[in-house]
Amino acid sequence: MTFCATANVVEHVGARPVLVDVCDDTLNMDPDAAARAITLRTKAIIPVHYAGHPVDLDPIFELARKHGLAVMEDAAHALPAKYKGVMVGSRENLAAFSFYATKNLTTIEGGCLTGDPVLVDKARIIGHHGMNRDAWKRFDKSGSWYYEVVLPGFKYNMTDVQAAIGLHQLDRLAGFQTRRREVVAAYEKGLGDLAELQLPVERPEVESAWHLYVIRLNLGALSIDRNAFIEALKVRNIGTSVHYLPVHMHPYYRDKYGYKPEDCPVAADAFTRMLTLPLHPGLSDEDVQDVVDAVKDIISAHRA
Repeated sequence: MTFCATANVVEHVGARPVLVDVCDDTLNMDPDAAARAITLRTKAIIPVHYAGHPVDLDPIFELARKHGLAVMEDAAHALPAKYKGVMVGSRENLAAFSFYATKNLTTIEGGCLTGDPVLVDKARIIGHHGMNRDAWKRFDKSGSWYYEVVLPGFKYNMTDVQAAIGLHQLDRLAGFQTRRREVVAAYEKGLGDLAELQLPVERPEVESAWHLYVIRLNLGALSIDRNAFIEALKVRNIGTSVHYLPVHMHPYYRDKYGYKPEDCPVAADAFTRMLTLPLHPGLSDEDVQDVVDAVKDIISAHRA
């Protein structure tokens, strides 16, 4: 249950992404499913902190220690989430964050990598055409014209303009998160008593970044499906989305590896029932109430 980029990067290096199911409450990687999928050919585990809720990392790291695997966290949604009091991205393993325009902190496009300094230094070289580490200074008065290419790299570096935006966003992040939590609390208060909905959770041992607010419809209690529900909200001028079509159901992965929806039944079921309500710091109290009222009106009109 993630955007396709998580699996695509595995394909890019010529490896095979092995897709496993998620936990029903958080839609994060199920550690038991991960354990069953490990073979002698497994090299790494890539847990995704879906919607900003941290994965249950302790059993994931235990699996990694037991089988000698790397752990690379897809933390695109997870700034500034905490797992058991520890900020996501502050461990020695690699964690990748996204600063895309829709994220909790944005540089408009781009992201960052945290983890072992040796690996991060190597990533800097890879992300700057494979040039040796001080080559970025070559146009600066303190730099040198001389550089060497030490491996075949890419053009992945963040621009100074993006970085400047990100630094100011970082100063405002705590305020952004306070407002996100206020919106989440308002949704829970307004929608929490509706039997037709399954609301997102926050397990007691974590602090979610609340990047997304994904509700699931209890379709047996409604006379319309998820797509019709989204259209009814659109009529009320409320934009929603679906996060995500599970990776194993995309044509590329389905056709190449023979995946069927029932191979990851929790993810497949969640997809048919989910929609993402608006959640960002710019929402006013009136905006949030409009969303709550619209959801309640549609449910009232379409109870089974």
